[in-house]
Amino acid sequence: MNNLLKVALAQISPVWLDKEATLKKIESSIAEAAAQKTELIVFGEALLPGYPFWLALTEGASWDLKVNKEIHAHYVRNAIQVEAGELDAVCNLAKEHSIAIYLGIMERAKNRGGHSIYCSLVYINEQGEIKSVHRKLQPTYDERLTWAPGDGNGLQVHPLKEFTVGGLNCWENWMPLPRTALYGLGENLHIAVWPGSDHNTKDITRFIARESRSYVISVSSLMKKTDFPKATPHIEAILEKSPEVLANGGSCIAGPDGEWLVEPVLDTEGLIYHTLDFNRVYEERQNFDVVGHYSRPDVTKLTVNRERQSTVAYTD
Repeated sequence: MNNLLKVALAQISPVWLDKEATLKKIESSIAEAAAQKTELIVFGEALLPGYPFWLALTEGASWDLKVNKEIHAHYVRNAIQVEAGELDAVCNLAKEHSIAIYLGIMERAKNRGGHSIYCSLVYINEQGEIKSVHRKLQPTYDERLTWAPGDGNGLQVHPLKEFTVGGLNCWENWMPLPRTALYGLGENLHIAVWPGSDHNTKDITRFIARESRSYVISVSSLMKKTDFPKATPHIEAILEKSPEVLANGGSCIAGPDGEWLVEPVLDTEGLIYHTLDFNRVYEERQNFDVVGHYSRPDVTKLTVNRERQSTVAYTD
């Protein structure tokens, strides 16, 4: 049944800013999903090793404040360098269980010097190969105090059974042109990853599905005040102003008609399963196809730069 795809939405919390412990939790979720014969598992934005919640709690915009410098340094140390093989165990699980994975990471990009970090969405196929690393084009609001802006290299899609999957990070999903870049590549299963909270997922998930006549999977993480590890630098300053719930989930799935298949799930940690039928894509494209019969490329057309950006080009 090549038209059917079983998916799992991993609505879990990180072991905040601890990449080794968070990796173990991710690996456990993959094994659990594989035992249920899942073919695609999706994790939330920046799950590995966690979202920079401290910025809103510790005067993140204050210049030269030691607390923010020291937490930032801790954050960078716990970011992932893909080239160093830090996702090898995840890739091995993907291959062992023939399961594809979308994983939100903080990437310490080697080709940009290795000191700045990017909010990246990694796609690992069912053969355990990393096929794309999409660096978030535009960090949002206070995220810009710790994340660098990415590039278009990761605006790519991937075959998975009869589906063509692509993904964007958080508020990138509100950007019409990156969405169109993926539509133009044939995307019909859109992955939207978020740090958490239904106020992000409850509207845009259904909108993208209805606009694109595609399945849309939104996956959010969870985070409570009690989830901050006690060993975190300046934990007292973080906890002083922290709300009890920082991210309540909201993971969900909309079908190609824009209607809910799985409504936003709140405050529940674990894996959410559903099986998608590709035939529904063809049914809904009958009356609207945003880059096909309902487009006018002679009037409007998008140009996409997918070159991986770097500061220095070496000729040796």
